[in-house]
Amino acid sequence: MAELKYHDQVDIENSKKLRVLLEKLPRFCRDFFRGIESTTSSRTRIAYAYDLGVFFEFLKNCNPLVKDTPIANLSVDILDQLTPLDIEEYLEYLNYYRSEDKEYVNRETGKKRKLVSLRSFYNYFYKKQIIKTNPASLVSIPKLHEKEIIRLEPDEVALLLDEVEKPESLTKVQKKFHEKTKVRDLALITLLLGTGIRVSECVGLDINDVDFNNNGIKIRRKGGYEVVVYFGDEVREALLAYLEERKKMIPQEGHTNALFLSLQMKRMSVRSVENLVKKYAQGVTKLKKITPHKLRSTYGTALYRETGDIYLVADVLGHKDVNTTKKHYAAIEDSRRRSAANIVKLRKD
Repeated sequence: MAELKYHDQVDIENSKKLRVLLEKLPRFCRDFFRGIESTTSSRTRIAYAYDLGVFFEFLKNCNPLVKDTPIANLSVDILDQLTPLDIEEYLEYLNYYRSEDKEYVNRETGKKRKLVSLRSFYNYFYKKQIIKTNPASLVSIPKLHEKEIIRLEPDEVALLLDEVEKPESLTKVQKKFHEKTKVRDLALITLLLGTGIRVSECVGLDINDVDFNNNGIKIRRKGGYEVVVYFGDEVREALLAYLEERKKMIPQEGHTNALFLSLQMKRMSVRSVENLVKKYAQGVTKLKKITPHKLRSTYGTALYRETGDIYLVADVLGHKDVNTTKKHYAAIEDSRRRSAANIVKLRKD
């Protein structure tokens, strides 16, 4: 049997998780997940299932219409019996609640996501004319306060790469492992900084996804479509150095094609890359919480500063909507507009 691509394997695992989550939801929910399968990723469906689980648990705990009925036995009619006030009460419930002896707190982002999930859920049954009301659409989405985008400055990028090559802040144990992974770590972090790809796209790379003839890598974006992203000479050199070491490695079964391998000779996971970036970044800056996504923001910032082309940045980063890109780099855009004020001279000196 041929080795499955990373993203195909993730989809299979997510399908298994979804089936488990659906067992805790009303049976009519299966229609919704079947209906959105062709337009959503497996990861999105998992998120929806978690969010709907919280919603129905809220109804079970707080709504008299549901209290005496097991969640799995609820019929789709319950959706028509709820009002916008019930949805607003749900949002208030999300501020703080307990479930299975765990405490949960949701702020603006978490509440927004759960309301968006509920809106999609209601919209599906409303458009199919299975229900007659759509109270979720009548509740305003919580307003998010804009957060400053955290990114590395150019000097910090150089310091991070120096830290990977010759770490100063690692413990003795970490330095021992560092000798075994230095070339790999440098290639991985250089790739993230030099292309702006997502961490999931990075760990999903196979060896044959790298094309040195054209200096490109084939990645699978959100939504499942494939695209080639190009890299520069620094990334090329780091990848070639790592691939020389990679030839000597004997991967475990099922991980033969993976580009980046762990010390256990398995494909690296998203979590392991997050920990790797965190480990090295601590030696560069204490005030910024640097993650792989922050390296992506760093690349987007550098590309926009160099080109001034927001559409190019959106395309390279894989943003479907350029407004998403504009929102992320609005501060840079503003500084560019300010600098324009002194470019045009009305009178010659």
